[in-house]
Amino acid sequence: MSGNVRPITLIGEPVLHRPLKEVTEFDQALKDLADDMFASMYEANGVGLAANQIGVDLRVFVYDCQDAEGGEHKGVVVNPTIEFPDRDRVLDHDSEGCLSVPGPYADVARVAHVHCHGFDLDGNPISLHGTGQLARCFQHETDHLNGKLYVDRLAAKARKQVLKEYEALRAQTADQAS
Repeated sequence: MSGNVRPITLIGEPVLHRPLKEVTEFDQALKDLADDMFASMYEANGVGLAANQIGVDLRVFVYDCQDAEGGEHKGVVVNPTIEFPDRDRVLDHDSEGCLSVPGPYADVARVAHVHCHGFDLDGNPISLHGTGQLARCFQHETDHLNGKLYVDRLAAKARKQVLKEYEALRAQTADQAS
C-alpha cells in the first residue's frame, strides 16, 4: 500500500466544523492525498475518511466498505453531492461512530439508499449508488465535507452523552500515557 499515514484530526479542530473548499486541481498532489487518506483510514480501522479528518481543507473522501448485499466497494469521490430518492425514502437507524470522535457510537438515522455524484481523481464525472453501510458512509463523509459530524445529528441529550463518553476515554488514554 502506498501513501503516508497522517494523524486523524479530532473533534474541536476548526477544519472539522466548516464547509471545505472545492477541488479545482486534479493533479498528482490530489492522487497523493488520496493515497495518504487510504493509508490513514486503514491504519485507524475506518471504512471512510474525509480530507478534513487529516487536516486538509478540500472536498474529497475515500471509502472501502460493503453495501446492503455484501458487495465490496472502494473508491474516491471528489466534490461530492448526495441525491436522496424522491419516493420510497426509507430511514436506516444504525449505530455510527467516527474516527474524529474515537470511542463512542450512537444510533443515527440515515437514508437507506442514496446516489452520490462527484468526480474521480482525474476529474471525470462519477455517479455511485449506495445501500446499507455504503449509503451511510457516503452521507457521513459528505457531512464531514460540509462541516458536520455525526454527533451534530444527535438529539441534545444523546450528543451530550456521546461527548461525555469521548472526553472520559480521552482522559483515560492521557492518564495511561503519563
